[in-house]
Amino acid sequence: MISFILCLLLIVIGYFTYGKVVESTFAPDDRETPAVAINDGVDFVVMPQWKLFLIQLLNIAGLGPIFGAMQGALWGPVVFLWITFGTIFAGGVHDYFSGMLSERNRGASISEVTGTYLGPAMKNVMRIFSVILLIMVGTVFAVGPAGLLVKLLSEKGVSGALASTTVWLTIILAYYFIATFISIDKIIGKIYPVFGICLILMAVGVAVGLPMNGYHIPELFENFRSMHPAGTPVWSFMFITVACGAISGFHATQSPLMARCLKSEKQGRFVFYGAMASEGVIALVWAAAGCAIYEKTGGLSTGLQEILAGGQSAAIYDVCVKTMGPVGVILAMLGVVACPITSGDTAFRSARLTLSDWMKLDQTSWQNRLKLCIPVLGIGAFLGYGNTLGFLSYQVIWRYFSWSNQTLAMIVLWAGATYLAQERKNYWIGALPATFMSAVSSTYFVMAPECLGLIPFFKNNYEVAYPFGIVFAVAMLVIFMVKTRKYAHMDSTAVHHAHA
Repeated sequence: MISFILCLLLIVIGYFTYGKVVESTFAPDDRETPAVAINDGVDFVVMPQWKLFLIQLLNIAGLGPIFGAMQGALWGPVVFLWITFGTIFAGGVHDYFSGMLSERNRGASISEVTGTYLGPAMKNVMRIFSVILLIMVGTVFAVGPAGLLVKLLSEKGVSGALASTTVWLTIILAYYFIATFISIDKIIGKIYPVFGICLILMAVGVAVGLPMNGYHIPELFENFRSMHPAGTPVWSFMFITVACGAISGFHATQSPLMARCLKSEKQGRFVFYGAMASEGVIALVWAAAGCAIYEKTGGLSTGLQEILAGGQSAAIYDVCVKTMGPVGVILAMLGVVACPITSGDTAFRSARLTLSDWMKLDQTSWQNRLKLCIPVLGIGAFLGYGNTLGFLSYQVIWRYFSWSNQTLAMIVLWAGATYLAQERKNYWIGALPATFMSAVSSTYFVMAPECLGLIPFFKNNYEVAYPFGIVFAVAMLVIFMVKTRKYAHMDSTAVHHAHA
C-alpha cells in the first residue's frame, strides 16, 4: 500500500507545484473573459468556480478513469506510474492549455484553437476529427447505460417496455437532445455538481473500503513487471488503455465549455489542472482496487480478467459491493448509469459548438441550434440503434475511440507548445509530453489489431512498431523546433502578424 499512498501524494503535490509552474508559464491576467464579454445566456454564462470545477470533472471523467484504470490494472501496479506521472506532466498540462487557449481565443472550440497555432490545414483536420470523436463518445455513453439499465431491471424481474434497450436508448437520446439544445446553466449547471460529488464519493468509499475489508494493495517495487494475462505489452497498449486517468484528448473538447464560463483567467488552474489531478486520483484508486481485490494466478491478473469479461459495468458494481456494501450498491447505480450519460450529453454539446464555430452559426438563435442538434443527434441515434440491432459493434466503436482519443491529445499538446514558442516562453512543458504522446499514438497505430494491425504483417509486430514510434516522435520534435525557431527573433506583434 506504500506505493499507492506515495503515488497519491505525488499527484496532490504535483498540483500545487508543477501545476503552479504551468500556470506561471502561461501567466493568466485580469483581462475580460469571454463569459463576461459575450455572455449570450446560452453557452457563455458566468458560473461560480466550485461549480465550474465539479462540472469540468464530470465532463472529462464520466466513467473514463474507472473503466480505463481497471483495464489498466491488468498490467499490475506498474499502471500506478503512468497514472501518476501522466497526470502531472501530460494530462494536467494538456487540460490547462486546452482550456486557457480556448479562453484566450474567445471560447473557441479545440479545432479552431489548434488551427490558430498549427495552421489552416490542421484546423480542417481537427474539425472533422473532433466531430467524429465526439459523436462516437456520445454514442458509446448512450448505448452503455441503456444496456446496463435493462440488465439491472431484468434482474429485478421487470419486463415489457422498460426491459427494452431500444426504449432506454430512445429516452437517453431524447435527454441528450434537450441538454445539447438549451442553455448550459439550465441542466448541466444544476445537476452536474451533484453527480460530480457522487463520483468523488465513490472513489473515497473504495479507497477507505479496501483496507477496511482486508484487501492488500500490491506494492509496485515488488511487482515491477507486466502482469497482463494475455501477455499484452505495456508499451504502448497500457498508455492507450488508461486514457482519461492520465491524459485524454476528449478533455480538450470539453475544456472550451468551461472556458466560456470563467469569470477570471486565474480560475484556470483550479478548474482545468485541478480537475485533471482529481481524475488522476480517482483513476489511481480504481486501479488499486483492480490490483487488490482479484486473485492472481502465476503472478498474472487472471481474477481481474475474469470479472472484466462479464462487462466493465459488472466489474464496477462488484468493486463497490465488496468495498462499501449496501451503500456501494447505490453509488454504483448512480456511477455506472449517471456518469456516462453526463459525459455523453456534453460530447454532443461540444460537437454542436465545434460545428457552429466551423460554420460561423450564431448559437443564440434557437433555429441555428436546431440545425446542428438534429443531424448530430441523428448520426448518434443511427450508431446507437445500429449497435442495438446488431449491425454495428459497440466494441469496434470504442476501440477506434481509444486510439483517436490519444492522437487528439498529441495534437493539442503540440498546439500548446507552439503557443508557448510564439510567446517565447518555456515550450518544453508542452513539447516533451507532446513528443511522448507522438511515440505512444504512432506505435499503437502500427501494430494494434484495429489499425494497421488489420494487416497480418503489422499485427503485434513490435520489431516494426517500436522503431517507427521512436522515429515518428523524433521527427515531430524536429519539425516543431525548425518551425518555431523563427519566433525567437520576432517581437510579439510580428509573431502574431506572421501567424495570421
